Amino acid sequence: MLIILFIILLLVIIVLLKPNQKQTDKETALVGTNILNEDFSPQTLPSGNENRYDIDLKMDSDGKFQVESTVEIKNTSEDTWKELVFYFIPNIFTKESSEQLGNTLDTSATLQVHDILVEGKTSGFTLTNDTITIPLDNPIQPGDNVAVDFSYQFTLPVGGLRFTKTKDNYHLAQFFPMLATFRDHKWNKEEYRFRGETYHTGFSDFNVSYDIPESYTFVSTSEDEIYPSKRTGTFLINDVKEIFIAILKDPRVVEKQVGDVNIRVFGFEEKDDLYKEISGIASDSLQYFQEVLGPYPFTQLDIVLDGLGMEYPGIVTAGSIYGKSVRDDAVKNMVVHEIAHQWFYGVINNDPYNEAWLDEGFTTFAEELFHFSQSDDEIPYDKMLERIELIKDSSLPVNLPLDQYENNSHFYGKASTMLWLLFKDRGGLEEAEKFLKTYYDFYKYKEVNTEEFVRFARSYFNLEDDSELSTWLEINN
Repeated sequence: MLIILFIILLLVIIVLLKPNQKQTDKETALVGTNILNEDFSPQTLPSGNENRYDIDLKMDSDGKFQVESTVEIKNTSEDTWKELVFYFIPNIFTKESSEQLGNTLDTSATLQVHDILVEGKTSGFTLTNDTITIPLDNPIQPGDNVAVDFSYQFTLPVGGLRFTKTKDNYHLAQFFPMLATFRDHKWNKEEYRFRGETYHTGFSDFNVSYDIPESYTFVSTSEDEIYPSKRTGTFLINDVKEIFIAILKDPRVVEKQVGDVNIRVFGFEEKDDLYKEISGIASDSLQYFQEVLGPYPFTQLDIVLDGLGMEYPGIVTAGSIYGKSVRDDAVKNMVVHEIAHQWFYGVINNDPYNEAWLDEGFTTFAEELFHFSQSDDEIPYDKMLERIELIKDSSLPVNLPLDQYENNSHFYGKASTMLWLLFKDRGGLEEAEKFLKTYYDFYKYKEVNTEEFVRFARSYFNLEDDSELSTWLEINN
């Protein structure tokens, strides 16, 4: 009896002494990451709308596509809408738009819009470059819903940007009308540019069905695909900024299971050893980002080694930079970069036209963190600074709109270097990892701007002023 009583007493003492796990985790996070203000909470940007896209895609043997798309939209802004504004990027690559914009294509796209309906009634619209504007007979009040149907057909250009045909493969990037965000009492829609990403959307839900010729395989944002794919199918995906579809002809495929994630590498040359190496570095980087940042949001990751390096939810492309092929080692680095985008773009949102540094700079920073974590090399802070000095107009801040730069060096290289310098005297790589983890935990599935980053950094580093930030960021508050 005494032994039983002693055991019970011991268990009670253990329970009383054991800290609450949730509270411990919270306190550890706060202490370990230097956030001094326990009351700090994110102040992020709303998209102004909530959307569900139903897309039916059919491709014939001649490479012609027919699309029926319905968008169910909820006005979550505080304003009454008198019109709707969509990105419609396929129109950029038609002969008329290409000539007007001075864009040379090997073969132009074709596009024919059959009909646009608002609440089942035919609506007027204007289509200029990549912008569809739909006037509303019945304004949409805050909290109200509207359904818009699109019916159109297209062919892909050869030599297009992301939306393109490469050899016998079809890359359907931004192929559907995408509703712009709404803020500051207006639609947030900028003019299309051929450098950087000029489209900005919020998180949406998608229901997609497809029908393709038997000789092709379907690869996309979907989590549940097999190779070779079926000729017809459907997929559902929620909380993504967009979807991407690649329709591929006779790819060489390498698959690798990493925990719950199936990595698939699709190549088109006799380079099986390279594809296995890419599968390996994709596996290593994916595991690293999951450990340092947080879980990868899907159960499948597709890597298509054909075309421009670019990120999409659940799928990336790699192989060239604006039409120029790159070396095999550069392709590997490109794959790591695009995988890192699954967190900085795919989960943490930002406006890539007005503040590209928040995804490209952070992604480059995360990519470099991965590479340094795999070696014993010291962080070359001085060489990083020398790299900045080589940039034209290097004194420009990194958070300007795309049209303020001649190239991408500021919001890629300079932004990542300045992030690194925050840790030069603050613990280096390990502390940088903690910082990224905390940042990700605070802002996942939210949208960030520079103002909010500065607010976060002030609290995280307990900054007395903005002197460490104002040398490379334009701070308006």
